[in-house]
Amino acid sequence: MITTTLAERRQLEQLDEEALERHQLTRLNQLLKTILPHNRFYAEKFAGISAAMLADPAGPLTSLDQFAELPFTFKDELVSSRHPGDLAANLTFPIERYTRFHQTSGTRGRPLAVLDTADDWAWWIDCWQFVLDAAEVVAGDRVLMAFSFGPFVGFWSAFDAACARGCLVVPGGGMSTMGRLELMRTGKITVVFCTPSYALHMAEVAAENQIDVGELEVRQLILAGEPGGSVPAIRERLERTWKACVLDHAGATEVGPWGFGDLRGQGLYVNEHDFIAEFLSVETGLPASEGELAELVITNLGRAGSPILRYRTNDLVRPSWQHPGENRFVFLNGGVLGRGDDMMVIRGVNVFPSSVEQILRSFPEVVEYRMIARKQGEMDQLAVEVEDRLDDPLRVANELRLRLGLKVEVTAVALGTLPRVEGKGKRFVDERCKPLAP
Repeated sequence: MITTTLAERRQLEQLDEEALERHQLTRLNQLLKTILPHNRFYAEKFAGISAAMLADPAGPLTSLDQFAELPFTFKDELVSSRHPGDLAANLTFPIERYTRFHQTSGTRGRPLAVLDTADDWAWWIDCWQFVLDAAEVVAGDRVLMAFSFGPFVGFWSAFDAACARGCLVVPGGGMSTMGRLELMRTGKITVVFCTPSYALHMAEVAAENQIDVGELEVRQLILAGEPGGSVPAIRERLERTWKACVLDHAGATEVGPWGFGDLRGQGLYVNEHDFIAEFLSVETGLPASEGELAELVITNLGRAGSPILRYRTNDLVRPSWQHPGENRFVFLNGGVLGRGDDMMVIRGVNVFPSSVEQILRSFPEVVEYRMIARKQGEMDQLAVEVEDRLDDPLRVANELRLRLGLKVEVTAVALGTLPRVEGKGKRFVDERCKPLAP
């Protein structure tokens, strides 16, 4: 069941700064009163919030500035529970209250278990409505979830959110790529959820089998799981090939579906109705200013069973509060640019894998690629492998040198030899921490 209307969501997106802060503070105080002191993780972490403060009818906090003085939450804390036997470190209620179990992908360490109550899950569904609004999804759309389900939360929540909106939702788990393409054709699918990598791969497989995905009835691709939906070269290739609009989306299992794009493809809005976003300057560690490269810190406001407060995401973004349009939520220019631990400093230049991908995807003959980061002494070095129909890696290297100002080693490999995945792409191999051979 959806608890907000389209008109209410539009009104929330248009709140001025002062009204939005009051709204967020009210929701934050309600959340703190619900979870403290029952949630052992945050009761210990936020020990400075006393019982007297919680008893205050106005709430324990008087401003978001006061909230910004509380400790950060880090993923390592959630994975390494201080309470042995807990499925998750940050649970508020007895385990019997929880009805949903999911876990993170584990691409960056041990998978993290995340549980939700029925109320939490209803909050997920509401958050997703901002994404579906932006994508102009309507009741009656036929939606394909082109993903193997399993314990990954993103497509389970999207599935239920689209059902609640009145869409006909088709699960595509356990199917081959050709099977999904055939299902799109026979089922007259209008909206597809997948990763950017898999959207490109489906188009590649279709072309190999003399199928033009542009002739299908798909009008909207909703992409998540990795940068791509806000990367111009990838977006343009997908829109041209599929003859469909692309909408970027961002979220995390431990946090929730916090971001939604716009159909212009210039970046992501943070859903500030359901999340408080903070931005730490990469250069100074202090609150970031307009357009500055920053780490996103996020707090979810409606997930009392598994709350996340002041979570250091390690996602790097450029926030903008001064942007055109009716939506006044903070906007992230270019979406999620990369992760702090993926950023390379090559001869003094900050380089993100997404920046390299933008250049590589500008070559229509480059079918697939892989980046490998290594250390040479104290310096980061980058090499790129490409599947190139022209078998001319020099032109790719020249373009990287021109646009990045760096010399990058580019080598061609045989077509079809680099890995394809339906989930998060694994095109960036980081060997910088790999011990050197004796």
